[in-house]
Amino acid sequence: METIIIFVVSIYKQNYVNMRKFRTIFMEDVADFFVEINENAQEKILYNIDKAEQGSDPELFKKLTNEIWEFRTKYGNLQYRLFAFWDKRDKMDTLVVCSHGIIKKTDKVPSKEISKAEKLRTYYFDNQ
Repeated sequence: METIIIFVVSIYKQNYVNMRKFRTIFMEDVADFFVEINENAQEKILYNIDKAEQGSDPELFKKLTNEIWEFRTKYGNLQYRLFAFWDKRDKMDTLVVCSHGIIKKTDKVPSKEISKAEKLRTYYFDNQ
């Protein structure tokens, strides 16, 4: 019985991974951002990341520069953004690394936030 359960769990994990275009991980600044926002907004952001991982809504994950992307979530009257970048060093496990988040207050993405994401990207790859 135990062998069957392990086999089923293994198949489930393979199918789960195969359904996803990438896997998302978070840097420490994202945890700090999540502490600042309400629980319902957190859940909506995570739900949208899940949808983006499955490739079901390209509007949720947009390219900003050659290296920096953003997860986009609207909840209530607020626009939440998590800045991110790709880590494709492992061919079997493509990662999207979220660097930090903001509540967007203008139509245009602030250039200082893109710069911050680029610096965190450099830090991430220098320390891996």
